[in-house]
Amino acid sequence: MKSFTQNIIAVLVFLGLTACGAKHTPAEHVLFQTPVSDSIPYRIPTIAKMHNGDILALTDYRLCNMDIGYGRVDIHGRISRNGGRAWGEEFVLIEGSGVSGATDCGFGDAAMVADRESGDVLVMMVCGETVYWHETTTRQNPNRIAALRSSDNGKTWSQWEEITESVYTLFDDSVHGCVQSCFVGSGKIFQSKQIKVGSHYRIYAALCARPNGNRVIYSDDFGRTWKALGTLDQLPVPHGDEAKCEELPDGRVLISSRAWGGRYFNIYTYSDVVSGTGKWGDAAPSGRRVKGCASIENACNGEILILPAVRNADKAEVYLALQSVPFGPGRTNVGIYAKELPSDISAITAKVFAADWDMKYQISDTWSAYSTMIQLRNGDIAFYHEESHNGMDKTYDMIYQELSLETITSGQYSASAR
Repeated sequence: MKSFTQNIIAVLVFLGLTACGAKHTPAEHVLFQTPVSDSIPYRIPTIAKMHNGDILALTDYRLCNMDIGYGRVDIHGRISRNGGRAWGEEFVLIEGSGVSGATDCGFGDAAMVADRESGDVLVMMVCGETVYWHETTTRQNPNRIAALRSSDNGKTWSQWEEITESVYTLFDDSVHGCVQSCFVGSGKIFQSKQIKVGSHYRIYAALCARPNGNRVIYSDDFGRTWKALGTLDQLPVPHGDEAKCEELPDGRVLISSRAWGGRYFNIYTYSDVVSGTGKWGDAAPSGRRVKGCASIENACNGEILILPAVRNADKAEVYLALQSVPFGPGRTNVGIYAKELPSDISAITAKVFAADWDMKYQISDTWSAYSTMIQLRNGDIAFYHEESHNGMDKTYDMIYQELSLETITSGQYSASAR
């Protein structure tokens, strides 16, 4: 039975949103569509720009009608070879067996990164038939993690491999106890623009983990091996949920984690980049109270970007932060918050980062949920999100569109050539 709050949200959405319908722009592409009458839903947007300029979009195809862990889930994809203007046919990236209890029963909640210097692509995903939050999912029966690789910009793919133990064992000796269940937050795996210690620029994956919230792992060989970021007694976001990583212009690592009513942010400061040693600060909430990234009456996965920009009023070179969430009420009105970072980057703390997001741009005006975004070579933002016909999880379409910084910031900023 719906709560009173849920009923109020539904009425507000119906009266205020459905009368005008979903917002559609000329650059919008429906990459994956779930017919209202179809019982097999698409969910979970994941996107990356390949080294050769191709754009790869992925999504869950949930044949079990439920989340990954409940049965067969496949991952489907489409590729654009002309910068997002047109898209190739839908294909199956990896297919679940649907065999109860099997490690390959399902594959879902993909997170992806494409190397900036080569054709290497890494996809990490949940596999098997265990449910993240179930009490029966434990260190002895964990939520499993799989990896899939390409070395030719996503044209061909390796056989998938299970990497569960190589991730979980990183935290077995923690003073907080071992991780009982975890997965990589779907969407973007972040690659550093500055730090290259091994064969590739460093990549970061944020884990949704229980107990004790988020952990962050990093790799200097593009996901062949992983290390924990920070000491085992440090918790980046103790109450965190699905999360993403980004990099501040000075090389510090930012985590953005899903929270009811907004986000949590925290920052990792290196003491030694090569060894990866350093320290997490104190996590800070971002919501209405601090004029932050408010998501009213919802908690939802979203994406964080930090990028150079030009302030149009005086042509000054600055840095912008972008964070996508459903503005609400409930999982409706997906959009992007934006703010200019202070000129003294070293003075930014998690508390400073969490507050005073003074720009917002609404992308959807109907039921909408998970979103992700990347910056394209021309400086525009490729935005990929879920949008529903009628507020049901089983009828999400996966929508792709491109937005300029001028559009997102109402003309205040434009893309930088840096």
